Amino acid sequence: MNCKLGDIADITMGQSPKSESYNNQGRGLPFLQGNRTFGRKNPRFDTFTTAPTKIANAGDVIMSVRAPVGDLNITPINMCLGRGLCSLHMKNGNQSFLFYLMKYLLPELLNKENGTVFGSINRSDIYNLQVEIPSDDKLQMKIAYCLELLDDKIEINERINKNLEEQADAIFANEFLSFDELPNGWRKSNLLEIADYLNGLAMQKYRPNEGEIGIPVLKIKELRQGTCDETSELCSPSIESEYIVNDGDVIFSWSGSLLVDFWCGGTCGLNQHLFKITSNTYDKWFYYAWTKHHLSKFVALAADMATTMGHIKRGELAKSEVFIPSSEDLIRIGGILQPIYDLIIANRLENRKLEALRDSLLPRLISGDIDVSDLDI
Repeated sequence: MNCKLGDIADITMGQSPKSESYNNQGRGLPFLQGNRTFGRKNPRFDTFTTAPTKIANAGDVIMSVRAPVGDLNITPINMCLGRGLCSLHMKNGNQSFLFYLMKYLLPELLNKENGTVFGSINRSDIYNLQVEIPSDDKLQMKIAYCLELLDDKIEINERINKNLEEQADAIFANEFLSFDELPNGWRKSNLLEIADYLNGLAMQKYRPNEGEIGIPVLKIKELRQGTCDETSELCSPSIESEYIVNDGDVIFSWSGSLLVDFWCGGTCGLNQHLFKITSNTYDKWFYYAWTKHHLSKFVALAADMATTMGHIKRGELAKSEVFIPSSEDLIRIGGILQPIYDLIIANRLENRKLEALRDSLLPRLISGDIDVSDLDI
């Protein structure tokens, strides 16, 4: 079936209510704003409105239509749809299929993006998208089912990792922060004594040489989103090996958005404003956990000194206290925490493979290159 998107889906453009109707006490409907980062079927919101204007009903596909254009989600409950968003409802009710269809159409939709300051698309851009889809409702459901299986596994891994991280935090606090005096054989140190904090390069000076295939540059944006994308800059793979970041490396952004995390987004080059943390003496779990422990303090320090972009100085690392256990305790605690962090990394790497599989299957399923008509669901 070849048609316009508007022929198979109802489109509602958002409109923000008057500000006096807003509250954060839960009165009225959640107000979904266009500048939120969408999680799969889990949009974030902290504002409510007692005077909703345009409403997205539970199960509607929602999409950002103003920078950044193209974030997609499915609403779990009725919400007030703010400016910068639209909702879409498949006329035959196949909302999951519509979600994946919009992912498939995103490249074409982004080509319609306009605006001098903030990119945006309008209702006409969405309505007039030409689509070619199976006319059989059951076949649409089967296509969505195949893709949802992968997304559901990704969500399960993310929930497992959240739980694992909480367990690791609790274990760390119990082992290192619950005593009044240092146990026998333990000593005090600081972050700079237990690990090396390597600052990245100004990668604009290290572009790929002629004939080289560049590697992505790891900046704060990439660390925050957990992956590189088509907008990531490229650098030469011939930079010194210490500035190459690999899966499982601990990265700490010390400027702008301060965070510390395990990088699981593939090989890339370390940009300035990021530390790659390593140690020849202590295991990864130890310097990761201690850096993370001090992160809230670093965030507060950066906020206090922020004029344009908050940051911390290397001297703050030397002031950040660390307790080094006895050899026996270090091995014992590491035997608990390292497997947890290893599993977190493994789950993230699996999710990357699942996302790549899903994204490769998406166009082939939508176009009919892969026939799932005989699939029993």
